[in-house]
Amino acid sequence: MNHPIQPRLTQVFRFLHARYADGVAELAYAFDEGEPLVERIRFPAAPALPPARQAAFDAALKLLHLIAGVSYYKAGVPPQIEVANGPLDDATADLLDALYLHGLAEFAYRNGLDLRGRIHFPRGGQALPAMPALGLPKRTLVPIGGGKDSLVAVEAIKSIGGDATAVWVGNSPLIAACAERTGLPTLNIQRELAPGLFELNRLGAWNGHIPVTAVNSAILAVAAILYGHDSIAFANERSASAATLEYDGQQVNHQWSKGYAFETLLSDWLHSHVAADLDYCSLLRPYSELAITRAFAKLTPYFDSFSSCNRNFRILGPKPADRWCGQCPKCHFVFLALAPFLPKPRLLTIFGRNLLDDESQAAGFDALLEYQDHKPFECVGEGAEARAAMYALSQRPEWAEDALVARFRSEILPQLDIAQLALEPWLQPSGEHRVPARLQAALAAIG
Repeated sequence: MNHPIQPRLTQVFRFLHARYADGVAELAYAFDEGEPLVERIRFPAAPALPPARQAAFDAALKLLHLIAGVSYYKAGVPPQIEVANGPLDDATADLLDALYLHGLAEFAYRNGLDLRGRIHFPRGGQALPAMPALGLPKRTLVPIGGGKDSLVAVEAIKSIGGDATAVWVGNSPLIAACAERTGLPTLNIQRELAPGLFELNRLGAWNGHIPVTAVNSAILAVAAILYGHDSIAFANERSASAATLEYDGQQVNHQWSKGYAFETLLSDWLHSHVAADLDYCSLLRPYSELAITRAFAKLTPYFDSFSSCNRNFRILGPKPADRWCGQCPKCHFVFLALAPFLPKPRLLTIFGRNLLDDESQAAGFDALLEYQDHKPFECVGEGAEARAAMYALSQRPEWAEDALVARFRSEILPQLDIAQLALEPWLQPSGEHRVPARLQAALAAIG
């Protein structure tokens, strides 16, 4: 192969081309003059594209090319970025500069890198006139992740009679089973990473977390135009906007591309560059994780199929024997967040064990509480939410004697302000969201 032997010493990251034919998008990249890295996105049973949507489709495909490139750029983080078909308009360059800087902040932190001042997408291209409304069908793409949040969003849309499609990227049997359980039409899109990326990793590439929600969002923008949907409704809660930690003056948020800042940037860009009637939002944005778990606690048909355990969704490496590994931050947080809203025997049946009566799990729960540690680099709620949930359990006889709840009461609680531990404020929605008028009635079904 002609890949650079030292990916970290490359000087230029190049966006080569984005092509689409017969349901397959081909996205090509390269470092310096190296061999192209070609990713493919497969859209099943893709219909013929109506001519009136061609310009919108081309714009969405271009954005997908630019956003998906983050998976490859991070292998070398070279100082120069080139886009084959010329500089970008300022709004597009602004979106990408922000996404690559903040979406790779955790990657940079863990690798001891500082990307500030390093990421510059070529700008100065001519701004195009705003795209008109296309009269897209009033249907919603709802991404399914296999966890509680997307299922709450699905049921909220179903409750108002909304026309929706459950969609996911990849080949997870667990997600497929959840999608089938919703009873909605399903759409399973496949993303095939360039094989050369794994070779670059073998040769010493930088590695780490990327803003995968942004990549999936761009894939779904293409899908919305291709299949005919006027909205994409993720299930990202308001606490996704909270930073994991601050380091050297920079906010580092594992969930940045699930946060409100990115949602606003992409929503505005799609309205102006793709279609005025293509809405991108998070249906759960007004709600905390605790409010969402309260809503999910009523959705009993999903209890035997959902899983938020990230070890189920690894690209490489072992999967847990059942739906919950019981060891990771996601397992810890979902267990803790559901506990105030479910009968204890029901929760233990879901997880197959009592995570709060296991002293070996203390460090994991301490991180969730932000006690002597920062919040985990995972999609979990805020530390204050976790403390409110743990405090609520500490006041309930059926939980109070479990090892970690008792430890919280004796060791951690005396250091906290009880006035800041009330559960009720976390259950109130905020007014900050981008939910289009057509879907706003679904918000009431959640709260």
